[in-house]
Amino acid sequence: MWNLLIIGAGPAGLNAAIAAAEEGLKVKVIDEFTKVGGRLLGQLHQESKDNWWNGIEVANRLHEQAVHLGVKIECGVSVYDLEQAEFGWKAYTSQGMEKTDKLLLATGATEVPTPIPGWTIPGVMSIGAAQVMGNVHRVKPGNTCVIIGANVLSIAIANELKLCGVNVKEIIIPQANANLSDNGTPEKVMESFMRLTHMAPTILLRQAGKFATFIHPSFAVKFYPKNGIKLFDIPIKIKTAATEILGESKVTGVKTVNVRPNGEIIPNTEKITKADFVCIAGGLAPLSELAALSGCVFKYVRELGGHVPIHSERMETNVENLFVAGNITGVENAKIAMAQGTVAGLTIASEINGNKLQMESLIEKAVAAVRKERDEALIQFQPNIAEARDLIYQEFELEDRNMERPKRSIS
Repeated sequence: MWNLLIIGAGPAGLNAAIAAAEEGLKVKVIDEFTKVGGRLLGQLHQESKDNWWNGIEVANRLHEQAVHLGVKIECGVSVYDLEQAEFGWKAYTSQGMEKTDKLLLATGATEVPTPIPGWTIPGVMSIGAAQVMGNVHRVKPGNTCVIIGANVLSIAIANELKLCGVNVKEIIIPQANANLSDNGTPEKVMESFMRLTHMAPTILLRQAGKFATFIHPSFAVKFYPKNGIKLFDIPIKIKTAATEILGESKVTGVKTVNVRPNGEIIPNTEKITKADFVCIAGGLAPLSELAALSGCVFKYVRELGGHVPIHSERMETNVENLFVAGNITGVENAKIAMAQGTVAGLTIASEINGNKLQMESLIEKAVAAVRKERDEALIQFQPNIAEARDLIYQEFELEDRNMERPKRSIS
């Protein structure tokens, strides 16, 4: 039996394991992927002139540190059910049942699908799949690419694909429909660009951020070039929409049209851009199925990427002995997930060891580190994340004061 079982061997899970193990806890980490690191494995980008973020190197360092501290890590293990018990939790996995005092869900995020005519043709993939192929498996996804979906994630990975030797011809938006009111409308896409932090790594995004407070996106879109603005030498065309992906046995290209700021198609502007593979970038959402199984109270928060389990700043949930950390709590970058993992590991250790007063200073410093990472983040996936986080923490306090915790199923 474990003091702490962590589901998810990404940045949050690994850091939580390290923090807990340093306090003497018996910790196990499981992950359904075959390698440790989660989304770290696909990340490779330049943070400043002299500094590159290499996710594989970070993952290897955390892995080695966790193993050195005695953490047991098993990959290729899926979890299909959770059950509370008088001692804590049972987790039913593809390798059998695990017993633990405390359970941490660090399951990360999943990509949001964007259905487009032709999206089942071989050679169409999510932007994250292309990232994994290139950066993790060292397999070049193809030679020429069109990316459908203009957002923070697609821009970052487009540059990574370019580093792999791919000719990324353009980043465009999907045709607007009832389900794509944001991603398929130039005004909404421009609004998201203008809300990027002033610390963004390109002149375009920095300037847009400066003017965001007094220029309406509809005005900015009018002056956005029809042929796009180049970022990393890749044209970002928010006035060009994909209507269909072309090909039969494999991708041959993308049919596009020009659109007005509200997403309305401009007649007689059809065009075909040739490519041998297409990436669809619909954004990210918290991967929260296991939290739903556990009985967590959820709230939909657009700024955090979707439905998230109500939790405290110390990563507690409303369910006894259950904690969360990383992108399951809201989509942010890997450094923030790592910092959250440390908070969760220390919080759990203080409960297991019964030394809450002695641990208080360490936990407060770890919580402050999360806020610091958030304040200094180069770019945010959504605007007003800090404010949304505070609302979630307030919701937790209300739940904690006014509602009984779900009764445990003793077995």
